[in-house]
Amino acid sequence: MSNEKIPYKIYLEESELPKQWYNVRADMKKKPAPLLNPGTGKPVTAEELEHVFCKELVKQELDETNAYIDIPEEILSFYKMYRPSPLVRAYCLEKALGTPAKIYYKFEGNNTSGSHKLNSAIAQAYYAKQQGLKGVTTETGAGQWGTALSMACSYFGLDCQVYMVKVSYEQKPFRREVMRTYGASVTPSPSNTTEVGRKILAEFPDTNGSLGCAISEAVEAATSQEGYRYVLGSVLSQVLIHQTVIGLESKIAMDKYGIKPDMIIGCAGGGSNLGGLVSPFIGEMLRGEANYQVIAVEPASCPSLTRGKYAYDFCDTGKVCPLAKMYTLGSGFMPSPNHAGGLRYHGMSSILSELYDQGLIEARSVEQTSVFEAAEKFARVEGILPAPESSHAIRVAIDEALRCKETGEEKTILFGLTGTGYFDMYAYGAYNDGKMSDYIPTDEEIAKSLSSLPEIK
Repeated sequence: MSNEKIPYKIYLEESELPKQWYNVRADMKKKPAPLLNPGTGKPVTAEELEHVFCKELVKQELDETNAYIDIPEEILSFYKMYRPSPLVRAYCLEKALGTPAKIYYKFEGNNTSGSHKLNSAIAQAYYAKQQGLKGVTTETGAGQWGTALSMACSYFGLDCQVYMVKVSYEQKPFRREVMRTYGASVTPSPSNTTEVGRKILAEFPDTNGSLGCAISEAVEAATSQEGYRYVLGSVLSQVLIHQTVIGLESKIAMDKYGIKPDMIIGCAGGGSNLGGLVSPFIGEMLRGEANYQVIAVEPASCPSLTRGKYAYDFCDTGKVCPLAKMYTLGSGFMPSPNHAGGLRYHGMSSILSELYDQGLIEARSVEQTSVFEAAEKFARVEGILPAPESSHAIRVAIDEALRCKETGEEKTILFGLTGTGYFDMYAYGAYNDGKMSDYIPTDEEIAKSLSSLPEIK
């Protein structure tokens, strides 16, 4: 089908909404390394994980054999309020860049949470409700996950307790108020409300916090209250499974119009949106059916893939969670207070780490001033103010499109526009006022953080 016939926005019919999530581990010959019990050094059991997570989510977390998992009807019904989401041809951006490249983006910001996070939040809240729990606890970085979970918990009548990274709590007060509007309690992390929070504050009294800190507090809160479990917005395999609705819809829409992407680009923090977007395409690569260039884009201030070490590490700063083998900067790494709060995690999903180690994914790091330059260029021609996290993918998509302009190649680029930036005006203000700086950790800082990695025999 000719490009002229491809609409600006490709909307799928409601009947075309995927009825199953995709589990890429089923197609991986070499599986991600198992989570380990930090006390015994042995793979964690379902029973051990069920003290922290919901039973059905534990089942999904440990499932490496089933390629497809049915989406419950109640979750599908909720999805239909905002899904399928549009696949957009960025004609205006192409024209502004003067590139022969064809640029598409999957837009996930068309819900109140403003991001892709709702895809997993509603699933995790559903399973918590089915288990008869009173509520859940969680962490949030920039606030998208906390917002999404508060919406999902409100829908199912669950209590929602959110530990929000301190710097984001202060920078993004409107995110905090959306969560409270939906009934969630929001605590800046690290806090003095938990034992691990008090310990972190004693060691780092002036800290801006980190996702690792907030995770530790949320886990402690869940395990110390009857009828509560902890839920996570990224990193874990269960979350990547739920987010595959993004990639599945993208693939259905592209197949409908005979489009095949040459490269697929996503921002990378813990891995949920990137994994969700690329997993169905990676599955084709693993089965020998197709080949794609997959690019993970991370902030230069928190470069787990590009400068981290592939090793077992704690998933949290307080060292209360299981050990995961991942590309990590060390669980004690305290990233600078950059404005892409959702990408300030010290490690990367075990699935994506293994795929990266196998060479199926490449990674790039970018500085935040160049990210916001790309964000404003995109906003001015495409009419959407992108989230700082999403803008990392925009930066590399623009770079690749300009490279096509130089070489004359007509590549097709797909990137994930994971959310909107309307709650991020503090960050845009800092950029517009020329007050935004770029911080890149030194080799010495990273080496110091990595020196505390646990020893695994």
